[in-house]
Amino acid sequence: MEQLYISKLSLVQFKNYEEASLEFSPRINCFVGDNGVGKTNLLDAIHYLSLTKSFFNNVDQQNIRHGQEVFVIQGEFVRGDHTEKIFCSVRAGKKKICKRNNKDYERFSDHIGLLPVVMISPADSSLILEGSEQRRRFIDTVISLYDRPYLQALLRYNRALMQRNKLLKQLEFKRETDAGELELWDNQLIIPGNEIHEKRKELVRKLVPVFQEYYDHISEGKEKVGLEYRSPLLERPFEDILLQNREKDRVLQYTTAGVHKDDLVMTLDGYPIKKTGSQGQQKTFLVALKFAKFGFIRDLTGVKPILLLDDIFDKFDARRVYQIIRMVARHEFGQIFITDTDAGHLKKILSEVGTEHRIFKINEEIRII
Repeated sequence: MEQLYISKLSLVQFKNYEEASLEFSPRINCFVGDNGVGKTNLLDAIHYLSLTKSFFNNVDQQNIRHGQEVFVIQGEFVRGDHTEKIFCSVRAGKKKICKRNNKDYERFSDHIGLLPVVMISPADSSLILEGSEQRRRFIDTVISLYDRPYLQALLRYNRALMQRNKLLKQLEFKRETDAGELELWDNQLIIPGNEIHEKRKELVRKLVPVFQEYYDHISEGKEKVGLEYRSPLLERPFEDILLQNREKDRVLQYTTAGVHKDDLVMTLDGYPIKKTGSQGQQKTFLVALKFAKFGFIRDLTGVKPILLLDDIFDKFDARRVYQIIRMVARHEFGQIFITDTDAGHLKKILSEVGTEHRIFKINEEIRII
C-alpha cells in the first residue's frame, strides 16, 4: 500500500488567513479552537490542493480573503518515495493557475486522482436532505478519483445534453420537429450514458458491503443500512427511453430522462433515512458512507486517501466519538485531519489509542499544543 500524506502547507490571503505555514504529522493532525476561527478553512486548503477546487465554494474568487486580489495555496505531499509540490493560485478577474512540481497543468482534470482526499463535513447532510443531484455528484466524485475515462464520459454526456436541450428549445420556437437532428444528439448521449450507467451500477454494488461494515463498527451493529442505485436504464435500453420520451421532451423543451436523473436511495432498516433517521443516525450513516468511499478508493488504487474530518463529532455521544477515532487510528487508514472545539477529549482519546498525532490550537495565531 503506497503512503500518501501532506507534510507542509502554506496559505496567503486564502479565506480568513492573511498568511499561515504548517508542518504536519504523517498520521493524525487536529485543529482545535472556537467556531469561526478558520479550522475548516485549513481542511479546505488541503482539499483544494488535492482536487484543484474548494469543497465548500465552487466560485474560486470567493475564496480570496476579503479586500484582497489573489490567494495562493502551496503544499508538499509525499506519495510513495517521492515528493509532489503543488501550487494553486486565483487572482480576481484571471484564470486559475495550478502547478505540479513547478509545471503548469493545461487541464486540471489531469490532476484528479494523484492526491486523493475524502472530506467528511456537516455539509454532507445535503446527501440525505436535498435532491438527487447531490447524490449523483457523490457517485461521480468517487468514480472520477480512480477512473479518468469516466470523467471524460461525464464531460461528453453533459455537452451532448446541453446541445440536445438547446435544440429542443429551438424546435419549440420554430414549431417544427427535426427528428433527424434529435436522433443525432440521442446517439451522442447514448454511448457515454451507457458507460456512466454501468460504472455507477458497479460502484454501488461494491460499495454496499463496505458501507455496512463501517456502519456496524460505528453503531456497534444496531441497525441495517442500505443503498440502492435507481436509474431508468435498469429497466430498458437508453435508446428506447429517449425515443419514448421524445414528444414529451419536445413539449417541455428539455431532456426528461437519462443518467442525469439517476438517484441513490438511502435506507435505514428498510425505510428512507430522510424520514425515519434521527440526527445521530443520519450523521452515522453519512460518516460510514464517506468511510466506505475511503475504503473503496484505497483498495482499488493501492493509495490511502488523506481523510479530512470536519466537526463530525457534533451530535455524537462519547462512545461513538471514541469508536470513530479508534477506527481511524488503525493501520488501514493513513493521514487524518480532525477539527473540533474541545482539545481535552481529543487528547484523552488519542492518548488511549496511542497513535502519533499533532494538535494545533487555532485562534489569532496557530500553535502546537
